[in-house]
Amino acid sequence: MPKAIITTAITGSIHTPTMSPHLPITPKEIADEAVRAYEAGAAVAHIHVRDPQTGMPSVSVDLFKEVITDIKSRCNIVLCLSTGAGLGMTVEQRSVSVRAFKPELASLNFGSINFALFPQLSRYKEWKFPWEPHYLGMTEDFIFPNTFKTLGEFCGYFRESGTKPEIEIYDVGMINNVAYMIEAGHLRKPVYLQFVLGILGAIQPSLENVMFLYQTARAAIGDFRWSVCAAGRHQMNMCTMALLMGGNVRVGLEDSLYLEKGRMARSNAEQAEKIVRIARELGIEPATPDEARQTLGLKGLDQVNY
Repeated sequence: MPKAIITTAITGSIHTPTMSPHLPITPKEIADEAVRAYEAGAAVAHIHVRDPQTGMPSVSVDLFKEVITDIKSRCNIVLCLSTGAGLGMTVEQRSVSVRAFKPELASLNFGSINFALFPQLSRYKEWKFPWEPHYLGMTEDFIFPNTFKTLGEFCGYFRESGTKPEIEIYDVGMINNVAYMIEAGHLRKPVYLQFVLGILGAIQPSLENVMFLYQTARAAIGDFRWSVCAAGRHQMNMCTMALLMGGNVRVGLEDSLYLEKGRMARSNAEQAEKIVRIARELGIEPATPDEARQTLGLKGLDQVNY
C-alpha cells in the first residue's frame, strides 16, 4: 500500500466555542494544535483563524500570519490555508490567505451548495457568545456560493501564487465542474480532490458514496490524487474506507469534536494518533510532510511568503 497523507483540520469555521472546550481559538492554541498534530503523524495542517476574543471565524491577515509563522518556526508540516473562511464572506475576503502568503496548498471549494448548520441550534440552551446562534441560524436560508465566475477568479489567484488547490468536493456535480475547469485551462492535472461527506445540503457519508465519488472522478478526470473527510460520527469510518482504497485522509476538530462515541476529542493530535494507528494496522504508513510535498507536487516551504 502507498503511504497515506494525513491532514488535520485544526479549528475550521463550523463548530462554535459553546460546542467544545477543546476547540482551539487563539493563534497560539491553533499553532500549538498544528504542531502536536505533526508530532502525532500528520503531514498537513488545514488552517482557519478565529477572533481570539470571541472565537468567531475570521480572515484577518495578522491572525493568519501569527499562526503560520509560529508553526513554520517549529516544524515543517505542510500548511493548507483555508479559502472557505466564514460563511457569507466575499471572494476577496476568502482568498486573502492565498494572495498574502502564497502557501504551498490551500482549499478551494468547487461548487455551490446549501450549507446548513442550523439543526445544531436545538442542541444547546445557552451560548458562550451571542454571535453563535445567529451564525448557525442564518444557514437555514443560506447558499454557499462558488460559481464558475468566482472559481475562475480563485484559480487565477492560485496560479499567481504558485499554490496547489486542494479541491473540496461536497457533491458529485462538483466533479463535473473540475473536469470543465481542466478543459478550460483553469486547472492543471493531476488535481488533488478532497471528498467532503456529511454536510446537510450535500452528499452524505456512506461506503457507497465514497466509491461513487471516486469512480465518477476517475471516469471524468482520469488521473488525480484524493482524500476523504467526513463530518461528525462518520469521520473515522469514512477515513478508514479511504485508506483501504489507497486514498488519503483528513481528521481534526473542524470535522468532528469526538474521538469515539460519547468521548470528546481533547485535541486534534488525539484524532491524528487514532487514524495513524488504524493506518498502520492496515499496513499503511503515514507520509512525512516532505513525502506529501512530493506526492502532491508542491513547490516547497522555501517558496512561501511567510
